Amino acid sequence: MVDPELEKILKQRTLDLQHSAESGKLKMGQLVELNNSNFNIIMSDAKPVLVDFWAEWCGPCRIMHPVFEKLASEYGGKMVFARLNVDENGELAAKYRVMSIPTFMVFKAGRPVDMVVGAVGENGLRKMIEKNTSQ
Repeated sequence: MVDPELEKILKQRTLDLQHSAESGKLKMGQLVELNNSNFNIIMSDAKPVLVDFWAEWCGPCRIMHPVFEKLASEYGGKMVFARLNVDENGELAAKYRVMSIPTFMVFKAGRPVDMVVGAVGENGLRKMIEKNTSQ
């Protein structure tokens, strides 16, 4: 059963997000910080979404962050790049069975379709991005 009020709120947030993107607030290649309130909105994007599941205390996560930013600026027109702090959003990490970080997961139409775990480097992420944007 769908709550009509929740559905109304989600539709409005989707429209707000689209307006932000169109008005230039959400620029191509910009990283999106995911949380419980915007996760479903971001997942509704027509483009694939690459999510970096990370934590502040995670050394490999900090190593991969500049790589993730670089690839976001390079591939931002083909894919949405988003980060989700697992300490602040543990229920989302648990929902997608993220057991180790960093975990990089590609979503299409709101569903996970690809995943790599660990500090895979630029080439590892690039292969994942190209695989999921060339289809």
